[in-house]
Amino acid sequence: MKIHLYTICWNEGLMLDFFFTHYQPWVERFVIYDDGSTDDSLAILTSKPNVEVRRFPRSHPDSYVLSAKELQNNCWKESRGNADWVVVTAIDEHLHLYHHNILKYLSDCKKQHITLIPALGYQMLTDEFPEKHEHLATTRTNGTSWGLMNKLSIFDPNVIRETNFGVGRHSAEPEGDLKSPKQDELLLLHYKYLGMRYLVQRNSFLNSGLGPTDRAHGWGIHYTWNEKINERFWQYFQNQAVDVKSAWENNKEPRWWRETSQDREESSWLKICRRFRSKFQMAWMARRIRLV
Repeated sequence: MKIHLYTICWNEGLMLDFFFTHYQPWVERFVIYDDGSTDDSLAILTSKPNVEVRRFPRSHPDSYVLSAKELQNNCWKESRGNADWVVVTAIDEHLHLYHHNILKYLSDCKKQHITLIPALGYQMLTDEFPEKHEHLATTRTNGTSWGLMNKLSIFDPNVIRETNFGVGRHSAEPEGDLKSPKQDELLLLHYKYLGMRYLVQRNSFLNSGLGPTDRAHGWGIHYTWNEKINERFWQYFQNQAVDVKSAWENNKEPRWWRETSQDREESSWLKICRRFRSKFQMAWMARRIRLV
């Protein structure tokens, strides 16, 4: 079973140990696009024998977000004919199964001619930054189901023609031979809320990488929030949090890959909302929190 993983790195030295602890047991090849890291990220990456480091291409000089989108929609295509599955993800996104060994699961999916495996998203929370070399999916399991993190991250590159990821991969309109599992079991555990200090510092750093086009569209607006706003969001997620390991089957968030033609017809206005979601989603989130 050959699995290739593609991701982007920019000063992720604090997260890379967690990333490799999680993915090394089942990913054969890593292709990581570095965006000019100045911490110890490159030293960590180049020490791994199965990691290929490439320069992140700023295909849109005024937009990190559009450059990332273009890369994520195309980088995986080189694995056609060479991999059974590809993973397109972020350093802080850990794809995990609690009821199955993931290699066996992917092997079984292949036998069932499944071609794409969307993941149920969770915003994971810890009061303090974890200890180095922890396997976060095992040791840090407190999180909140979050529909915006329901993403397509694992798929068969040999039969998927296009992914058509939206901004931040928060949406996808894949083309090709499309068949997903009957039951959703794959989880996307998003590890960004790892103590308030880390969250605020990381967001501030990421804000510095946004371009004029990103700011004009409101992409990454949450990177500009002060500590007070972040604390409010933290409290909201904390109030909804569960032990994901035992409660993930109760996830009720909408799943774009489960929409029927009737669903799409009845909620066609949502398509318009979805187009503008990247610009306005954080304002919507803020309103939602004030109403809760």
